[in-house]
Amino acid sequence: MSVPGGVPSEDPRDLDRRDPAAEVAARAQAYRNWGRWGEDDVLGTLNFIDAAKRVEAAALVRTGEVLSLAQAFDADGPQKGWRRRTNPVHTMIDTGLEAEHGKQGFPHGIGGADDVIAMPLQCSTQWDGLGHIFDRGRAWNGRRAGDVVTSDGDLVTGIEHAAGVIVSRGVLLDVGRHLAPGTGELEDGHPITVADLEATQRAQGPSSALGRGDILLVRTGQYARTRRQGWGEYAGGPAPGLSLTTAGWLHRTELAAVATDTWGFEVRPNEFDVPAFQPLHQVVIPNTGLTIGEMWDLDALADACAAQGRWEFLLSAAPLPITGAVGSPINPVAVL
Repeated sequence: MSVPGGVPSEDPRDLDRRDPAAEVAARAQAYRNWGRWGEDDVLGTLNFIDAAKRVEAAALVRTGEVLSLAQAFDADGPQKGWRRRTNPVHTMIDTGLEAEHGKQGFPHGIGGADDVIAMPLQCSTQWDGLGHIFDRGRAWNGRRAGDVVTSDGDLVTGIEHAAGVIVSRGVLLDVGRHLAPGTGELEDGHPITVADLEATQRAQGPSSALGRGDILLVRTGQYARTRRQGWGEYAGGPAPGLSLTTAGWLHRTELAAVATDTWGFEVRPNEFDVPAFQPLHQVVIPNTGLTIGEMWDLDALADACAAQGRWEFLLSAAPLPITGAVGSPINPVAVL
């Protein structure tokens, strides 16, 4: 579990695979940011993004190329109903047919179309807000979970607080390309370690350096595989992803946020021989205060970065200001 001095190990081989509770608790205690930005804080590590960081990020724009990093929001998505998560249902409530037949009640021939959409806020490309995950009944900054999120929504750390915040320097680590150069795709169940992340940084060069306020994007290649083979178990099934042992690295790097091209951010199955569920979420969201992104489309960005030989860019990824929401669909854009 630990190395000398009591610091949790960053080697997955040291995990006690029979005791996820102890492994989570050790990291929660070691990497907890409660009180770091005051008792009233609602942003967590997004506080690392400041005006200077955004100016630095804006200076990275050279060609003006804009790439959307969003998957589609439609009925052909990966959701299968787990915990009542479904794919978006898009319904037209006024169409061109009504306009053609003059049934809309408008004057002088004008017509229009309107539509509605019903969907879980985390059914496609999205941010996990700070009210999304709790640790032993506690939410971000040590608050009681039941005082934060009620049937009325997240009353404290709702995603609306981040609506004007998430614009920063983005860095892509294409771990799939580095560790599996033949396919660019990590195998399901591959735990991405600190050593893997740092090796990818070295291979990609100086533009992959990470620091305070940066947003890290980790490409595993799993989404590319689903586009070729079909969704399969993409939503909730086995996947490559970050190891629980990366929690300390994420903490000391002072990243503002992290996103991946997978459904669950962390490796699945989780790294234990007894029942466990999303232990890295349990450490970094309520304890570190880290905003997590999932189901991002990083393939075109990876190709563009490789072609240009640089892995940093301006990244804008604002959530919808949905009052009290614990997550939000997004259309993140990278500007090169």
